[in-house]
Amino acid sequence: MSQNASQRQILVTSALPYANGSIHLGHMLEYIQTDMWVRFQKLRGNQCIYVCADDAHGSAIMLRAEKEGITPEQLIDNVKAEHSADFADFLVDFDNYHSTHSEENRELSSLIYERLKEAGHISTRSVTQYFDPEKKMFLADRFIKGTCPKCAAEDQYGDNCEKCGATYEPTELKDPRSAISGATPVLRDSKHFFFRLQDFSDMLKQWTRGGALQESVANKISEWLDSGLHEWDISRDAPYFGFEIPGEPGKYFYVWLDAPVGYMASFKNLCARRPELSFDAYWNADSTAELYHFIGKDIINFHTLFWPAMLEGANFRKPTAVHVHGYLTVNGQKMSKSRGTFIKARTYLEHLSPEYLRYYYAAKLGRGVEDLDLSLDDFVQKVNSDLVGKVVNIASRCAGFIHKGNGGVMVAANPAPELTDAFAKAAPGIAEAYEKRDFARAMRDIMGLADKANAYIADKAPWALNKQEGKEAEVQAICSLGINLFRQLVIFLKPVLPRLAADAEAFLNVPELTWTSHETLLADHQLNPFKPLLTRIEPARIEAMVEASKEDLEAAATETAAATAVATGNGELTKEPIGDEIDFNTFAAVDLRVALIEKCEFVEGADKLLRLTLDIGDAKRNVFSGIKSAYPEPSKLEGRLTLYVANLAPRKMKFGVSEGMVLAAGPGGEDIYLLSPDAGAKPGQRVK
Repeated sequence: MSQNASQRQILVTSALPYANGSIHLGHMLEYIQTDMWVRFQKLRGNQCIYVCADDAHGSAIMLRAEKEGITPEQLIDNVKAEHSADFADFLVDFDNYHSTHSEENRELSSLIYERLKEAGHISTRSVTQYFDPEKKMFLADRFIKGTCPKCAAEDQYGDNCEKCGATYEPTELKDPRSAISGATPVLRDSKHFFFRLQDFSDMLKQWTRGGALQESVANKISEWLDSGLHEWDISRDAPYFGFEIPGEPGKYFYVWLDAPVGYMASFKNLCARRPELSFDAYWNADSTAELYHFIGKDIINFHTLFWPAMLEGANFRKPTAVHVHGYLTVNGQKMSKSRGTFIKARTYLEHLSPEYLRYYYAAKLGRGVEDLDLSLDDFVQKVNSDLVGKVVNIASRCAGFIHKGNGGVMVAANPAPELTDAFAKAAPGIAEAYEKRDFARAMRDIMGLADKANAYIADKAPWALNKQEGKEAEVQAICSLGINLFRQLVIFLKPVLPRLAADAEAFLNVPELTWTSHETLLADHQLNPFKPLLTRIEPARIEAMVEASKEDLEAAATETAAATAVATGNGELTKEPIGDEIDFNTFAAVDLRVALIEKCEFVEGADKLLRLTLDIGDAKRNVFSGIKSAYPEPSKLEGRLTLYVANLAPRKMKFGVSEGMVLAAGPGGEDIYLLSPDAGAKPGQRVK
């Protein structure tokens, strides 16, 4: 294959889905976003390769396979088949979809490790960890449960208390037990291997500020860089499903070491089948090709600190850019199984066309890392209005007149050159929006053109002219222009709606459309018979999808009861007892005040915490609160009043110092409610 001098060489990846569960609509946000960008590049004639893989290693894979009575290899093969089908049916067109459990990945992970070791970037030391004597394995924090050392809440995980929000080391838990076997864990020492991330501080400070990251992401990364980087534990002990560290029997690479190497491995696997592709041309340190990673904001530390440092230390090239997106909410809230808004990709596909969601995501996706809300009512309205009511409507209005009046042949006429000029002038701006991943702007511009085309057709009213004698030629000119404008819109929308584009190409009787196809108009051209291209979404289909996504309410209620109860000595569930009584004077000593939430944001690296900046009248306070599960869009809390315990001793946490506590109530999970004072309260007022 000859290389066009102006043709860009681009390699694109999405974060690797974990091979331990189904794909849901939150996941699909990233893959649809990436696919649209890749399709745009290919439409422009660039050599753009899109690779991905299942992330197939780790203890969770091993334990689930054991539970199902199959091998880890069987499990990851089954999940890969499911994932591949979901992606294909959502029209996500990977050039290669591989697995991190591959020989290419084993070889590359070992090569990177050996190069880092030879360069002095690997160290070892003994680490004390909890060990399950029944399962004969060391336990990660999430596999240890016990009583919180701060508030005495039972059944808490090994690093964070869901009840009081405290963070701690697993060894601080009272009455620890293995969440896998229930056995009491014991402390054991083990040799661990570490990547000396701090060796790359200067390089990372320069690279993260060199245009590879969005500004807000670079600002977040600078907090880690400014506080000083530390060694990163890259090893796990057997039993573990993964790759053994070369020359170290019983020691395995931690899953996050070989997971990003999976990008390289998937591309190398593709190169073996596509001789025109060169692995070295894309991955050598002096590569002139472009490399882009699309990821969610929950894994930025791995992709913008650990990964570029590993590549630098192993003499491979670093990413051109890492594009970060936010989370998905549904109807303004975190996805919920009980509400039916935790929607799996397959459940969606059983009820609706994938292109509806592709368009809606495109219409909402900007360049930033803000969360995206899938409002189901707005989803129905926007798809019906824009795609059916505006775009497809143009073709359905005009095609019939051309077939009936001129045998389906478009005439060579342009009765509104100012309109075709407007379309031509808009094309560079639409292309720029696609390039910068500002899909929302591109969709606005495209729908603005659709509005102009529809307004023109409505103004000329060919259905009325067709009834007047001698107006046949004018009707054919208007409708031929209408079809040409429809064709232009299809070209602009092709990265988002590839199936609609393919159906439109069949109707238009044209070869596969490229971006430059918009520079010409069809004239004296034979159309094929028109068939409906898209149908309206009926609200009943949304309702059916939501119902299909709901868990059995009785089962959900049992799960909630179990989550809010504690086990008695005989294993039965009972309601959590009321704590020890306190006297009135002790209660009166609590300094409870009204606080204004000035700022609320996620805490990087914390699963359950939000960071709140509070105005308490005469001072500002920083508070960490374990309410993230109930408030997936923390910015919505900004400007709200709440109740604040002002005289609680500050608590030093690994994320910073928490200066007090805000009050909330509820059984936990999504059902946590931040307490607010009555109307009229002001920041700083004391509550008596």
